[in-house]
Amino acid sequence: MSERVGIIGLGTMGRVLARGIAAREGAAVIGSTRRAASAAEAARELGIPVDTDNARVVRQAEIVVLCAKPYQARAILESLAPEFGERHLVLSICAAVTLAELRAWAGPKPSVVRAMPNTPCLIGEGMTVLTAGPEVNAERVAAARRLFEPLGRTAVLDEDLMDGVTGLSGCGPAYGYLIIEALSEAGVKLGIPRSTATLLAAQTMLGAAKMVLERDVHPAALKDEVTTPAGCTIDGLMALEDGKLRSTLVAGVVAAAERSKSLRGNGKP
Repeated sequence: MSERVGIIGLGTMGRVLARGIAAREGAAVIGSTRRAASAAEAARELGIPVDTDNARVVRQAEIVVLCAKPYQARAILESLAPEFGERHLVLSICAAVTLAELRAWAGPKPSVVRAMPNTPCLIGEGMTVLTAGPEVNAERVAAARRLFEPLGRTAVLDEDLMDGVTGLSGCGPAYGYLIIEALSEAGVKLGIPRSTATLLAAQTMLGAAKMVLERDVHPAALKDEVTTPAGCTIDGLMALEDGKLRSTLVAGVVAAAERSKSLRGNGKP
């Protein structure tokens, strides 16, 4: 990657992305924050140049990553619109801010891509979904995708699925933590020390997830491998089905997706 990448907003995800880009051979990354004190702190922590002048970052970069709060996106992009040229790729991780809004605020010259990463990017096990309009060529989508590859896995979907992405993978880590917590509580109820119960639950969920990803087998088939006739697992599964775990998880994802849809265009933090 020979492009120079500028990151506007060095909060948690901005810093994670900065580290991932900086770790790639030949990569160059610069950043900006609103205040001089936070710029100096980020520069020390990340080992990259950090400015308080967003326009200067845009002038020095080919790829500009917007990591600001969604309600800040319009003001930032409109102020930078005169600086953007056809050489620029603007990549936004602002939840619920649409491609149409980004294009309107950034002006007609740059290519625009949206991304929805999740918090496991912090440990290199994240899931990031990207979307771009038909006017953005495959090369630029691939460049955007490469930025997130050091942070986990990536996928590209149509924009009309991004609310679903928010509800599933964006919010999904919280659902996983709740399941791990519940399994750990079950272990404690059965007499297992809490720290060990949490270890058993978390490692079991990690192993199950890796089986799905690495074996490329439908989860139902993997479930059947564990469920021996007249064994323990079938009784546990029947209890979970009686408790409507499956439909409750589906309802949770749908509710979060609907909330994401409701946030679009309201300008609120």
